[in-house]
Amino acid sequence: MLSGTMLSLAVMPVLADQVSIGQAEYESSCASCHGVDAKGQGPFAELLSLTGSPPDLTRLQANNDGVFPFERVYRVIDGREEVKFHGPREMPIWGKRYSDDALDMGMVGEMMIGREAYTRSRILALISYLSTLQE
Repeated sequence: MLSGTMLSLAVMPVLADQVSIGQAEYESSCASCHGVDAKGQGPFAELLSLTGSPPDLTRLQANNDGVFPFERVYRVIDGREEVKFHGPREMPIWGKRYSDDALDMGMVGEMMIGREAYTRSRILALISYLSTLQE
């Protein structure tokens, strides 16, 4: 029988190959415009030429005196800070989308705290992933 430590070590390579929740969020919600590499050259980037091109998300920290702008990134993702090329506030405000997803899963009424926690956890996972992409 394997000890807990040995079992953990045996499972580690499998977990290392898995995509993080934040990376999955990024790939499904952001990469179409910002690109898989987050440098602003996703397949839909050229469609945004009227409102500006998507920024290079790997430079957020460098463009903020070496400090990752956590609060601003949070506000952009949850929709509190308007971003010109994101278009009207209805699209794409990921905080609203995540909240709607929670509603679709039945998180209403007494589960409103669960709905808020679900929304916040998805935003935080995405921000965590973005922080790992900084150059």
